[in-house]
Amino acid sequence: MNNHDALRKPSHWKSLLIFLSVMGPGIITANVDNDAGGITTYSVAGAHFGYSTLWIFIPMILALVIIQEMCSRMGVVTGKGLADLIREKFGVKITFWAMAAFLLSNFTNTISEFSGIAASCEIFGISRYISLPIAAVIIWWIVVKGTYKSVEKIFLFACLFYVAYVATGFLVRPSWKIIAKETISPQFTFDKAYILMLMGIIGTTIAPWMQFYQQSSVVEKGINIKDYKYARLDVIIGGIVVSVVAMFIVISCAATLFKNGVRIETAKDAALALKPLAGKYCSTLFAFGLLNASVFSAMILPLATAYSVCEGLGWETGVDKRMKEAPQFYFLFTALIVLGAGVIMFPQINLVSVMLLSQAANAVFLPFVLIFMLLLINDKRLMGQYRNSKFFNIIAWSTVVIVIALTLALTVTTVMVK
Repeated sequence: MNNHDALRKPSHWKSLLIFLSVMGPGIITANVDNDAGGITTYSVAGAHFGYSTLWIFIPMILALVIIQEMCSRMGVVTGKGLADLIREKFGVKITFWAMAAFLLSNFTNTISEFSGIAASCEIFGISRYISLPIAAVIIWWIVVKGTYKSVEKIFLFACLFYVAYVATGFLVRPSWKIIAKETISPQFTFDKAYILMLMGIIGTTIAPWMQFYQQSSVVEKGINIKDYKYARLDVIIGGIVVSVVAMFIVISCAATLFKNGVRIETAKDAALALKPLAGKYCSTLFAFGLLNASVFSAMILPLATAYSVCEGLGWETGVDKRMKEAPQFYFLFTALIVLGAGVIMFPQINLVSVMLLSQAANAVFLPFVLIFMLLLINDKRLMGQYRNSKFFNIIAWSTVVIVIALTLALTVTTVMVK
């Protein structure tokens, strides 16, 4: 080893340490997207259509990374959350209605996450009347009693448990040759159910709350512009990991349920159906993955809502602040948890309908969020040299147009089907 190599090695270690200090917002935000509604969608995709939807995850990784990278960049450059920037750029009235829509959308999403907790615990023989109050108290205590650093560490730890779905994918022993072929060889049919499923996959992968939470997390973490390349890497890793996990959920259900002609409606159905076909370990891992994802998302979604609404209305925000410093922030966070868990306590609530409603709410609000983002990130006064390049704008606007078209189509078809 020469002197040049010896001098260069510490810089690699320094880069790794900087990345580890910056890592968090991108990986956490992306992984939360594999929530109860997302897992249900991917499970049904695998069970009903086999491996034929795997190809959509490749362009979806690109779309997710592009959108989340813009949020991260705005957060680092401006030091402000997305809701804060919307208020400054577009005024209080528009921000008020945007936050009202965001609150409604995220309330339905929070209910969906608690329905995932109830469903997964019922697989293990635990009543929702026991699991939901316990989960709600734990979620509230972790965030309210913690600091940003401690809460982020818990969130990152929760991300590790998504490996349960990867393990399940290997345990069911699929044909990797067929999987590789289906992933790199796009196929498309004009079957209505197949088109709806593709729209559902995309609609569950890019949700409005993600952009707000990503940017707020970057701001509260205090990432500097000189370290932004590491924040970008965090976003890229998050986008890839969440898509790989989603693909393994599809693979697990395709290799077992689709192969044996088993039809399902929920992730709970998938976990129960795996037991006789792939063994109790696969079933248990799948159910545990659903529980982890639901609890994880039930923490993030109320937090993302509290961040955004309080930013938009000019109130104090942040996990590092105490209750007396940010009363509106903690009141909103607490109210969403109590109401989200409370709604699912009613036995007549249809959990499948709740998940469908949350996806429709996301689809309605997402187009507005994406347009706000692109107008903001191309504002020269706001972003300076860090605004989008022409090439990046072409990619970004194309992605936005496609996502808007598909999510609006998903909303219309969901209403028509119901």
